This record gives sequence, structure tokens and C-alpha cells, in this order.
Amino acid sequence: MLQRHLRAACAAAAAAGALLAAGLSGSASAQPAASPAQPTAARTLRTDAAPPALLGALQRDLGLDRRQAERRLANEAEAGATAGRLRAALGTDFAGAWVRGAESATLTVATTDPADVPAIRAHGARAVVVDHTLAELDAAKARVDRAAAHRATTDAPVWYVDVPTNTLVVEAIRPEAARSLLAAAHVDASLARTVKSAEQPRPLYDLRGGDAYYIGNSSRCSIGFPVTRGTQQGFATAGHCGRAGSTTTGANRVAQGTFQASVFPGNDMAWVAANANWTATPYVTGSSVPVAGSTQAPVGSSVCRSGSTTGWHCGTVQQLNTSVTYQEGTVSGVTRTSVCAEPGDSGGSFISGSQAQGVTSGGSGNCTSGGTTYFQPINPILQSYGLTLTTTGTGPGDPEDPGDPGEPGGTWAAGTVYQAGDTVTYGGASYRCLQGHQAQAGWEPPNAPALWQRL
Repeated sequence: MLQRHLRAACAAAAAAGALLAAGLSGSASAQPAASPAQPTAARTLRTDAAPPALLGALQRDLGLDRRQAERRLANEAEAGATAGRLRAALGTDFAGAWVRGAESATLTVATTDPADVPAIRAHGARAVVVDHTLAELDAAKARVDRAAAHRATTDAPVWYVDVPTNTLVVEAIRPEAARSLLAAAHVDASLARTVKSAEQPRPLYDLRGGDAYYIGNSSRCSIGFPVTRGTQQGFATAGHCGRAGSTTTGANRVAQGTFQASVFPGNDMAWVAANANWTATPYVTGSSVPVAGSTQAPVGSSVCRSGSTTGWHCGTVQQLNTSVTYQEGTVSGVTRTSVCAEPGDSGGSFISGSQAQGVTSGGSGNCTSGGTTYFQPINPILQSYGLTLTTTGTGPGDPEDPGDPGEPGGTWAAGTVYQAGDTVTYGGASYRCLQGHQAQAGWEPPNAPALWQRL
């Protein structure tokens, strides 16, 4: 931690949807393609609302021009929807998905069954056949998480499921430490790979996302995303920044709020309730364009971070569901990225396009030589504390649209955090969630085919 004191056959037969300019299908599904009147994934996730500061950082850090940056964000939105539909269609055969290329124009979907290849290709994705399902690799990682709770792992501080190589990777300063951890977890050697690394991650210490705030007039961190809980306004941030009851002041040193709940290690999540002088807004520092939602970006997607020390920096999502060991203990369920960060950036906003991803946890390196940074995903924070992400409050649905069923009843509810595979009812029909997100008005299942598949 860096502390700054003041410092399947039916799917193959389904019609592929209209291809995005870069070649990704937006309708990989066991169901018929979405009608032209339905919004594309890029429209649903408001990739056109990406903050100018984010687009600028993408151009600088990933070597893109503005048009390429815009196409990349649109492609990644379509890829997430396609991967979600294929995950549902492939079932237990699914072994992960990721995007590649300067504009994220290539979506790859892995399966353990060669018979699935035609279904994957029919929807504009590249297919690979691998040995292990994603569920099998996730189960192996869970065993390592449990083993790590009873032993020191500072010499093997990072482990994650790497879907492009279809392995459980353990990064270690001493390879024998990785082997010992895997043996303690009873993970078969065929599932795992050890990578020697000098990385020694640490949390990054130091109401708009990325703004500075101070804890007890000493340590500095960064606001993640403004939230509400009922009528109470506040913000989500990293758990290592403060404990429940700790008071905060804003960047202007005006009394701001109090930590209501905090978890670290284990997870790295917290939320602060602000006083009446502060108002939650749907903005991230350096942007006049609001956050539109919290749909999780797939592996390989571009992701950018705003923090109070280094401002905007971008990179890519490397692995989901990573475990990382800091001096204080192991944190699980974080996302590993190639974005740099420095002291004081902790707690700050990670965003992909206009979609909130998480709050900065820790990492290694810096923004001069480059580094690796981990973020605590935002949706588990919202779900754990009953928070609602502050957004524009509007989605692609239009109440005047005859396709909008209005208030038809069902189990779907705005404000609920849904995970891929969850099912709901709405307007007399059943739907399956394709991508994890917090539901909001305008994202009702019939209006958001990028997020929901009718059953």
C-alpha cells in the first residue's frame, strides 16, 4: 500500500446480427438477432458519452488517434454483449472470452467442446478449443484463495485465471513459493503455471470520481464514484483508505463525511456518507460527461483511471477475479490492469467508456516507468452496501417508444446488481443477464438486449 501522509447447435443456427464497422457481432445469441429498432450495445452502454479526458488518455497511453479510441470503445461494448450471449449458449463448455487489437476488433471465445466452434464463428468471434472450462479454473483459484488464508503469501503475491492461456497463473518472487501454495491448495499441475515476477503490490493511498479527500486530516485518497443510499449521498472508495467511523475532508479541506463501512484485507471496499454540504454527481474529475452505468468490461478491454495524484491514465483489463497479497493481507476478487498509479490515487475511479468499473486498490511501479494496478470492482461494493451508483438516470429506453412496456411488473428492479446468468421476469417474459451491471431506469430487459437475453 502506498500511503501519502499529507502525504451449441441452436446458437449456430441463430442469425448473426449486424456487424460493427470493425467486424464484431452485436447479437451472438441462441435467440434470433435483435431487431434494428433495438439499441446496439454501444448505444445502451453510451460509448459516445466517454469523457474527453478519458479519450485523450486512451490516445496517449495506447497509441491511438481519437477515431480509433472511439471505435475501440464501441467494439468493446459489442464484444461484451456477444461474449455474454455465447457464454449462455455454450453453458458449461464456456472457457472465457477476450478482445485483442488496437481497436479491440477481434473477440475470441474459448470452449472445451469442438462442436461449439461453428456457433462461435457464426457470431463473428474467433473460436479456440482448450482443455479446461472457466468454471474448472475458477474452482482451482478458489482453492488457492482458501489455502492462502492460512499461510504467508508475500513471496507469491498474485494469482489469477488467465483465460487466453487457459491456466491458473501464480506470480512469485520465489517460484518455490508458488509451488508450495499450489500444493497446499491441491491444484493439479496441469491447471497451473508459475511466472517469476519481482512485483510487490501495495495499496495506493495517498464529490467527483478521482477527486482527493483526506482521512483524519492526514492520509490522502481519491473518490471512486458518487453513490446514494436512499436519500443519503456519499461515495464508494477503497477499504484500506479508512475504517468505519473515520472522518474525511474534501480536497478543499472542508468537512466532508464519515466512513460507514470498510473491508480490508479480504476485499478492498468502503463507502463514505457525505454531509449536507456535498452533493453526489455522476461525473469523474476532468470530464463534463456523466457516468452512464456499471457494466463490467471483458478481458482485453481498454480501461482508464482517474486519481488525485496522477490524473487520467489508461491501459487494458488483463485478468478478472485476481487475488493479490499486500503486506496487510490478501485481497481477492480484484481486477488486474496495465494502468499505472501512484500514492494518493487509491480509491479513485476506474472506468471503461462511460461505464464505471471499480475503485483503485493497489499495484506496483509508477506512471514514469509504467506499472500494474488492481481495482476493486464497483458492482460488489454497490451490492454489499445497498448503494446506487449516481448516473444520469436515463438509458436507451424512451417511455414514448411503443416497444417500452412501461410498468408491466415482474422481478426485475432498478437498483439491483445483477450478475451474468441471473434470471428475471419482466412484462410476462423471462430474461437471462448477459453482463454484470446495476440495473437502472431505461435498462429494462426489453430495452437492453446487450444486457439481457429473452428466454
